[in-house]
Amino acid sequence: MQTGLYIVGTPIGNLGDIGPRAIEVLKNVDLVAAEDTRVFGKIAAKFDIKTKRVSCHEHNEREVIDGLIEKIRSGASIAVVTDAGMPGISDPGFRIVRAARMAGVPVFVVPGPTAVISALVLSGFPTDRFTFCGFFDEKKLRDDNKIRHTIIYYESPNRIKSTIAALARVMPERQIAIVREITKIHEETIIGYPADLVNMESPKGEIVLVVAPAPEHKMSDAEISEIVNDVVASSTKGAAASLAQRARISKKEAYRRLLNKGENK
Repeated sequence: MQTGLYIVGTPIGNLGDIGPRAIEVLKNVDLVAAEDTRVFGKIAAKFDIKTKRVSCHEHNEREVIDGLIEKIRSGASIAVVTDAGMPGISDPGFRIVRAARMAGVPVFVVPGPTAVISALVLSGFPTDRFTFCGFFDEKKLRDDNKIRHTIIYYESPNRIKSTIAALARVMPERQIAIVREITKIHEETIIGYPADLVNMESPKGEIVLVVAPAPEHKMSDAEISEIVNDVVASSTKGAAASLAQRARISKKEAYRRLLNKGENK
């Protein structure tokens, strides 16, 4: 192996997604720096990888980086892996890459599955522009709503219902995709408006949340509040969501048309 740091993507669920080059690199480097050596052990056992390994996770990353860089400077080849997916994407990894760049040692990438991109593609929402905001933070939601293109979050199953409720309050006119258990047996993508999904049974497993771009017409806070009030009070929310999706109009316009129809009866 050529001396340097190798950033190696590993499967996000199905171990069959690991590539031949990743296996070759992991077998032939001098050392594997793993987020959790026990998790990596499952991959190592399945693919007969006997390379020596060391822990490199968010709690010790700063302490072990200097030693790893020194090993590379001395001629070693080191691979970095996380528990799943590409290192550095809401996982340890970017600090050691930054340190390697500052030290002038070679850095190579062995691409692998990424939950962010997989969920984006599964959602069917526009992919030409998107922003990954890491783990969902309700305190930042109103600022996030200023992002008018596709938004992606990570979320845990025990918080997903409160997250959907927050989206129903702040982004009621934007569809969401709840993508769970990507590449696993129970992979599922649930798409709808937040208000229509808020009472769903909590999905289980690893979740990626994708928010569709905002409608071209930017609604005022007063307009959004009007929709929220309608969603809470009206029995037509399901019909409005369906009308908005099929007619490709905003949910506010769908509500207006349904309410007008009811008044004219």
